[in-house]
Amino acid sequence: MLTDTLLTSARALAPEIVALRRAIHAEPELGLHTPLTMAKVREALSDLPLEWKTGPSTTGAVATLKGGKAGDDSPRVLLRGDMDALPMDEKTDLDFASTIPGRMHACGHDTHTAMLTGAARILAARQDELTGTVDFMFQPGEEGYHGARFMLDDGLIDPLPDAAFALHIMPNAAFGVLAGRAGPLLAAADQFTITVKGRGGHASMPHDCADPVPAAAAIVGAIQAMVTRRFKATNAVVVTVTQIHAGTAHNVIPDDVVLGGTIRTLSAEHREKVHGLIEETARQTAAAYGVEATCELEFGFPVTLCDARAVKLGEKVARELGGAEGWRDLPDPIMGAEDFSYLLEKVPGAMFFLGVAPDGEDWTQCCAIHSPRMHVDEGALPHGAAMLAGCALEYFENGFE
Repeated sequence: MLTDTLLTSARALAPEIVALRRAIHAEPELGLHTPLTMAKVREALSDLPLEWKTGPSTTGAVATLKGGKAGDDSPRVLLRGDMDALPMDEKTDLDFASTIPGRMHACGHDTHTAMLTGAARILAARQDELTGTVDFMFQPGEEGYHGARFMLDDGLIDPLPDAAFALHIMPNAAFGVLAGRAGPLLAAADQFTITVKGRGGHASMPHDCADPVPAAAAIVGAIQAMVTRRFKATNAVVVTVTQIHAGTAHNVIPDDVVLGGTIRTLSAEHREKVHGLIEETARQTAAAYGVEATCELEFGFPVTLCDARAVKLGEKVARELGGAEGWRDLPDPIMGAEDFSYLLEKVPGAMFFLGVAPDGEDWTQCCAIHSPRMHVDEGALPHGAAMLAGCALEYFENGFE
């Protein structure tokens, strides 16, 4: 069923899927409000028997398709595609490159949205046979804006589905191959800002000052030591200082130094622990230098935890679509982050990666996501649409075995 009919249907839709992807790519939008993208999606699906729900916090929407054989107690599956772009200039040679300076679909959300519309059309064509209900979640604000959480809070995912699935393309992974893993797939991502407060003065007379610069430098080193000495080497914890701001002139000791960075963890326990240790390390290191330090923490996305049963289901579908080579087990989590994690906190499900490196080329040499030169082999997009549709059909037929 899956190999023949789904791939055939998806490939027949390839021109529509690719055209929508290119239209979205050319007009990227940022954050929680992506009205141009949403309008393109609504137009592309305007002839389908979908019920649409929107909320006040975002321009996202959920389109619901009720199967012809679905009853009140029938299973419900959510399929999700994100829509927002990144604030960066595009440096590709594409005919449909971004027309808006400072914005680019460098994370593949244009492809995610296009593949989800393809899945909606595939499943709508089978509406009379469907024994369950499908929610198609078109979500803005994934790039740090917590769009999934807002859509949940707005009641757009009510009732909660029985299972949820999403895809993320990987431009530096083998063409058409799907990959995933049970348990933590992606990390929790938080931010920290440490302000080191001293007393400035003339750079030639540091003894008359309370210099925050050496204290800040020591804090950077102390944080690295804290990670390696307070957590097991087998526990993936990453704390990276990415910003240092201080001073206005070569001969002036500043009053303050501000450090900023990211925290990545793979469990709620380590997430809480590292937060406390960063504050403690900054404060005590600063005190040793005769200055003070305060720490502000900003919570990002939680850990993306994939249900083992959902991953098994996805593997089955992927192998039916692509044969024995159509699936790859990921040995380790990836320390990036995803706000699909908010759904997976409430619903069993999984996210899978789809390789979109040019077919036949050395995928290890391709640009990764968030590169201004990222390219996608659009020939893989029908495969992704079939995968999403296949996950829904497999769940309706067999549930989580």
